[in-house]
Amino acid sequence: MSINSIDHDEMTGIANKWDFMDEVEAPKANKGVKSAEARRRIEQLKEIRDSGLTLEEARELGLIH
Repeated sequence: MSINSIDHDEMTGIANKWDFMDEVEAPKANKGVKSAEARRRIEQLKEIRDSGLTLEEARELGLIH
């Protein structure tokens, strides 16, 4: 494929649809979700420890995976 065979109108259309903020905000949102999941998991493990169960017992009961 040579540079002359590129459809410049198509490339311009794609460039006009691209939004920089979509690229910037997506990782931040994903990071927040991961942080929330990590906090929930830590709280769950603390509750299991406080209940006196071992991790193996908690797995057997289906409390953790």
